[in-house]
Amino acid sequence: MSDFLIDEELLAAIDMGSNSFHLAIARVDHGEVKKVASMSEKVQLAAGLDENKNLTEAAQQRGLACLARFVGRLSSVQSKRLRIVATNALRQAKNGHEFIQKAAEILPKPIEIIAGREEARLIYLGVSHTMANSGRRLVIDIGGGSTELIIGEEFEPIHTESVQMGCVAFTKAFFENGEISQKAFEKAMTAARKEVSGLVNTYKAAGWDTVVGSSGTIKACRQIAVNMGWSDDQENLTRAGLDKLKDKLLKYKHISEMEFEGLKEDRRAVLPAGVAILYAVFDVLNIDKLVYSDGALREGVMYDLLGRFQHEDVRDRSVQALMGRYGADPKQAERVVETAQKLFDSVRKSLKLNSDDSDLLRRAAYLHEIGLAISHAGYHRHGAYLLQHSDIPGFSQIDQNYLSHLVAHHRRKLRAEAKNDVMKVGGIKLVYLSLLLRLAILLNHSRSDEMLPAIELTVLDAQQWQLSVSGDAKQWPLLVADLHDEQVQFKHWDIVLNIQSEKFIDSF
Repeated sequence: MSDFLIDEELLAAIDMGSNSFHLAIARVDHGEVKKVASMSEKVQLAAGLDENKNLTEAAQQRGLACLARFVGRLSSVQSKRLRIVATNALRQAKNGHEFIQKAAEILPKPIEIIAGREEARLIYLGVSHTMANSGRRLVIDIGGGSTELIIGEEFEPIHTESVQMGCVAFTKAFFENGEISQKAFEKAMTAARKEVSGLVNTYKAAGWDTVVGSSGTIKACRQIAVNMGWSDDQENLTRAGLDKLKDKLLKYKHISEMEFEGLKEDRRAVLPAGVAILYAVFDVLNIDKLVYSDGALREGVMYDLLGRFQHEDVRDRSVQALMGRYGADPKQAERVVETAQKLFDSVRKSLKLNSDDSDLLRRAAYLHEIGLAISHAGYHRHGAYLLQHSDIPGFSQIDQNYLSHLVAHHRRKLRAEAKNDVMKVGGIKLVYLSLLLRLAILLNHSRSDEMLPAIELTVLDAQQWQLSVSGDAKQWPLLVADLHDEQVQFKHWDIVLNIQSEKFIDSF
């Protein structure tokens, strides 16, 4: 698509849910995200998970065909203003990487698999930006594979949880043949109550003023209640209305018999499971009524993306929070960040790196010492573990994987086989960033603000880098020794590090 047809005010999000895939395109108007186009398809990716948690070929083809249709709508959207997120089904799928590789041939941007709590945060962001402020909210979003429950005020979530229950997963478990019975419904509700029970005390202690529901399942329940005359004057879904919906539902023996005004055909198969989950949540949390919001994950993704362009990136707040939580030395982190940025800028063009790579290196530089909170011995491994397994707002699972690998390899020996692992995760760019981070940390081993020699890094070719060190190398004997050792480590990852100095070249 020609550049003159690109609209620089557009944002877009693709939400690859476990039940449906959604595309939303919006224009930014005075800081507000105003939707201009949308498209949804019921893909039921979660229904395509077999007994071994692998996505079937049929499910993959449904997803790929849908994504191909979505791409046809994205011709006017800059790729940097698009995010593609995947949720529970791809979190669960053991062969999810296969699907992602196939999708990469279709999509203009990589798919980001987001953790459950990150999904919850983004849902809350979408809801909070599409509703007037109403004090503290409890937000409930029933998806195909998971349900998110969030308590927050204004635009800030306070508690975020994602539990393993969704309308597609529960349909497979309790209503697979479309049959409806009191026994199956009770089993589904019992399973849902168990999932929610662990957060009851925390959530009730926090309290809320308003309960808000989002996404398709709750939208369908609320719409049926309105159409059947079971809602209140403000068209909210009340406990009494949900009781009537449940009682009416249980009069049917099969989903094909259900007659509810306003029920869409593509929602029919998963309605019994959705009602069971929602009823259990109402019951366990003592909810009287629920307000519906059109805002959901895809709106939250777009507002989060807008924040990145407006220098309100939640990822940077998360990095600072992690540093504070684990007591990382901010002065040393700043020294390493500054050096890493200088090194990056000098080789950016030669190594074909971009601003996303710069952001990744900067964040890894800030976080490289968080493992010291556990133990000095092997702290690079401790830090890598924390980054891999923590819930970090704003980061996808692959983002955290990248950070984890950078921190894991920032010190000690580099094994040749470790390079292969890094290549599989992030390609040659992640190898380059790992080496840049190592150099930046090495050059700041003194942990002081004393003047370092002027340095310049140059890429001679794909396997040769040159580090030029100005002045008399004899002034920095420890640096000389460290750089000599680092030359050996670079060779293990197939990079020759040549070092040039005005004096004492032979020292190297």
